[in-house]
Amino acid sequence: MVVHPRAARVSRPDRRADSRALILDAAVRALVENGYSGATTVVIQQLAGVSRGRLLHYFPSRDALLVAAAQHLAIERVAEMERWFDAAVPEGAANGPARIDYAISLLWSTFRQPYFWAAMELWTAARTDPGLRAGLAEAERRLGRAIEHVIATMFGPVHSSHPAFPDLRELLFSSMRGVALTYSIGERNADTDPHLRLWNDMAVRMLSERPDMQSS
Repeated sequence: MVVHPRAARVSRPDRRADSRALILDAAVRALVENGYSGATTVVIQQLAGVSRGRLLHYFPSRDALLVAAAQHLAIERVAEMERWFDAAVPEGAANGPARIDYAISLLWSTFRQPYFWAAMELWTAARTDPGLRAGLAEAERRLGRAIEHVIATMFGPVHSSHPAFPDLRELLFSSMRGVALTYSIGERNADTDPHLRLWNDMAVRMLSERPDMQSS
């Protein structure tokens, strides 16, 4: 069979995109399963099933690859969460406490995903690695904007437009990250974590206050 030159040119970007995605997925897997020190380029290359040259073509340094991998999976998960939440909000949870409860449960579930642990491996290593820290900080700033948008979508326009919502979002995100880290040394059922009730009570209280009461 003769392949038209144009067809070959069209398919080449797809092959490149597939290779890059394979490398990024393999890097996340290596971070989660082996930790930062064990996520070497050799291990990632083997997991991705690509040549050394192809890996280095996309990612000339290990740190650039690992930062890109964590952000790759996080951004994909953020987009997936947004689509899934819009399609799955249960009847009766459009607004009010039911919407808050559902949003908090979904947000908490994101802290048990592989990308969270991959990111925490990088954060820990970045404490003593200035180069990694600089690259990771910039990537986290970009990701932060996407996260803010998807959290607002979770809570819906009524709650996300409340003046207290930005403060609530920051409190929830920081607290959930801290609580999630405790699961690295103790196995238990995250769906019944006692903090869920605390987070829900706090959110209902903050989002129920009238703006005029907050300023008084």
